[in-house]
Amino acid sequence: MRIPPALRSLPGDGRALFATRVVRLFAYGFLSVVLVLYLVAAGLSEARVGLLLTLTLLGDTTISLLLTTRADRWGRRRTLLVGAALMLLAGVTFALTHSYALLLVAATVGVISPSGNEVGPFLAVEQAALTEVVPARERTNVFAWYGLAGSFATAAGSLAGGGLSQAVQDAGATPLASYRAVVVGYAAAGIALAVLFSRLSRAVETTTVQAAGIGGRFGLHRSRGVVFRLAGLFSLDAFAGGFVVQAIVAYWFHLRFGAQPALLGGIFFGANLLAGCSALAAAWVARRIGLVNTMVFTHLPSNVLLLLVPLMPTLPLAIAVLFLRFSISQMDVPTRQSYTMAMVEPDERSAAAGVTGVARTTGAALSPAIATPLLASPALMGLPFFLAGGLKIVYDLLLWRGFRSLTPPEERGESTGSRRPVS
Repeated sequence: MRIPPALRSLPGDGRALFATRVVRLFAYGFLSVVLVLYLVAAGLSEARVGLLLTLTLLGDTTISLLLTTRADRWGRRRTLLVGAALMLLAGVTFALTHSYALLLVAATVGVISPSGNEVGPFLAVEQAALTEVVPARERTNVFAWYGLAGSFATAAGSLAGGGLSQAVQDAGATPLASYRAVVVGYAAAGIALAVLFSRLSRAVETTTVQAAGIGGRFGLHRSRGVVFRLAGLFSLDAFAGGFVVQAIVAYWFHLRFGAQPALLGGIFFGANLLAGCSALAAAWVARRIGLVNTMVFTHLPSNVLLLLVPLMPTLPLAIAVLFLRFSISQMDVPTRQSYTMAMVEPDERSAAAGVTGVARTTGAALSPAIATPLLASPALMGLPFFLAGGLKIVYDLLLWRGFRSLTPPEERGESTGSRRPVS
């Protein structure tokens, strides 16, 4: 396979950041397929599971805000190492105890991903670090491949997590024991991340830190206005997405159609492969119609498909619509990330990615506590999909209205040093 030019030119730090992305997203996918099944098997009710998932995401939000808004001053490498330690802490605690109080503490302080997607400080700091070591003209393309690597890793993790738990059960273990094996693997990934992050060089750190950036609110100065506006919209999108995080959708397939762990792993393996390919196509589309247009016009049809999933009468049809949705659902991700990096100053990048990422995590944190109890009612179990699809369509329309005229420097034919974000 021919290596794309954008990846051939990646320095060692860039390759290391791709490796950490793969390890982390594999672990997230590995755990998310069985997370709700594990907690229910441990004796928690659906309502308690929903609250735990919400507190997990709220805790990730607090940790992310604390770390990412200071990362450019503390050091990006150091911040990433702290995140790896928190991921290890959460995994170990979830594996060793079923005490609801201890699980709540670990969920709030540690890093756990119920969705199979990014949580914690990692993505924001890695985006800033990648932007530091790649040319502006290659940024969206590198982010697309970075997203593809993560999607493939999540897919492989989902398949491995479902397959491992099924194999352990087939060998005679209880479902609870099989799910715990997956949780232990998640904790081990935290150790692997710490090793990889320790190998990053000083090239990933910001080369300029303005005084205003140090004193500004949340580490932002000139770009504060545009970042806060984006954060508000991203929070709405994530709130909608929180109704259909991977752990909840996996549990929905289990309740609605009786899907077992191995099948669930296969479903999300395929879904995440398709999502990765859609993210890769985003760079090609963005070069032709622009970042904002790509974010909006690829997201709208995917949300219509999301509304159709619970209306499917059979398991094969539900899987088919879900796959079709994932085939276009992630084209807004690398474009959204690239757009945010383009519209801020270099010494605001970690903070901007952190603030928008925290906004997304905050929005997503509120939904599972609403969605999970709905799954206990056969009459209401399709409602999370309808709420998610409808709210995401509202987000798309608001994003188009507010940002279609605000283009990044490279789309205006300017250098990256001439960005003028609107405040």
